[in-house]
Amino acid sequence: MTRIGLLSDTHNFLDEAVFKHFENCQEIWHAGDFGTIEIANRLKEKTGLPLRGVYGNIDGYDVRSVYPQTLVWTCEEVKVYMTHIGGYPNRYAPGIKQDLIANNAKLFICGHSHILKVIYDDKIGCLHMNPGAAGNQGWHKVKTMLRFSIDGANIKDCEVIELGMRGGG
Repeated sequence: MTRIGLLSDTHNFLDEAVFKHFENCQEIWHAGDFGTIEIANRLKEKTGLPLRGVYGNIDGYDVRSVYPQTLVWTCEEVKVYMTHIGGYPNRYAPGIKQDLIANNAKLFICGHSHILKVIYDDKIGCLHMNPGAAGNQGWHKVKTMLRFSIDGANIKDCEVIELGMRGGG
């Protein structure tokens, strides 16, 4: 079983509470808009965990030179597709639904909207996760992220984590 901490849209702010919530995780995934590469470096150094991520629309060359626009991999028996701007079931960004089908993705992760969503798309058999925004930049009121497990082919134990009001931390 792999325990995952998922966040997005840090926009160059990393709440110290993130580290407490990721203590029992084996991997951290970041769905873009790190802000700077220092955020990724702090996540890796302070937790000692592997970090998978994609760059977002506000990320500069420092992040884009390390993290791709789209990442597709298998975690245990689950094919994962991650990109920053992807939409959600029935409102996917152009080309995303076709990519999910072509890659046989069972878990689709994106950020960008700052709106936390976990929605199953029964038309293509894929779970969508957007952890909301963990940073202070944007219009969201509460900083959020997700924690969940992948156990073989099962995605389970999904928890919404609220880090407090935007601007605090």
